[in-house]
Amino acid sequence: MAKTVSMTSELSGVERAAVVMLALGDEGGKLLWDSFDEDELRELTLAISNLGSVTPDVVDNLLYEFVQSLSSTGSITGSMDSAARLLRSIMPRDKAALILEDIQGPAGRTMWEKLSNVDERVLANYLRTEHPQTIAVILSRINSEHSARVLAALATPLSDDIINRMLNLGPLQKEIVDEIEKALREEFISDLSNEHERDPHESIAEIFNHLDRQSERRFLENLEIKNPIAADKIKSLMFVFEDLTRLNGTDVQVLIRHIDKSILALSLKGANESVTSLFFSNMSERASTLLRDDIDIMGPVRAREVDKAQQKIVALAKRLADEGEIYIAEGDEDEVIY
Repeated sequence: MAKTVSMTSELSGVERAAVVMLALGDEGGKLLWDSFDEDELRELTLAISNLGSVTPDVVDNLLYEFVQSLSSTGSITGSMDSAARLLRSIMPRDKAALILEDIQGPAGRTMWEKLSNVDERVLANYLRTEHPQTIAVILSRINSEHSARVLAALATPLSDDIINRMLNLGPLQKEIVDEIEKALREEFISDLSNEHERDPHESIAEIFNHLDRQSERRFLENLEIKNPIAADKIKSLMFVFEDLTRLNGTDVQVLIRHIDKSILALSLKGANESVTSLFFSNMSERASTLLRDDIDIMGPVRAREVDKAQQKIVALAKRLADEGEIYIAEGDEDEVIY
């Protein structure tokens, strides 16, 4: 007989993670699933398969702890010792040792891959203050395609000098390469990571955007009681189906051209008047009549299916905005005056 978990204290760390991932569902947890490595996926999958039944109270408590931990503004201090303790607490010591060995191992093992993923303008701007010989060493070790883009972003006299130095680079002492990598890690990569550290409220808002409406409301209501400030910030960052009313007529027409008509009809089933008017008013009379007929003959549908259709359209709108096809105004932007 399958066990029933009624207290969070009955669960291990990986089992708690398993409950959270199950509660978030396929769409809500996609961003997190994509961030796990193979070992973590294996551990989570095993924990899920052996989990059994978990009571709603335990699920709510774990989800609240998850949201609270991401939205907390408390101060923490990281170090190699604390990282080692954390790794050893969540995985076998031999696996932890391999990861720690990788982090503390020979210089240059992953630094050049990281540099190859830095925007060429950002990297070029940093390198301008370095000695040309140092720049030549760095560009000789990163991805050649990326190295070419960085050279193109540098001023001509400097880039010419660097090319000549790269042509004449002989074998370098390991100590010199180690010193360059150490400086890059301490002066550039660490600053870049801190500069682009993502607001945890944004991560939660993005996860909530992928939840079905019932779960979204439940989590937000729970958070509003326990942490109203975080709840307000998360709500301000969320983009939901009703926010499509921020689009102007031209952008709505662009969006309509990209939407599967059956998904649009399903998404408007039960939608509020402002959203339905937005779509109908930006379609031809014939197209709007056909769409209304499709909605009418659809009959009763599950709220879950409507939510999925609306989420697909929201995802499409965000993608088109990212690609510059449409513009989504911020909620507090002033109206444009012509």
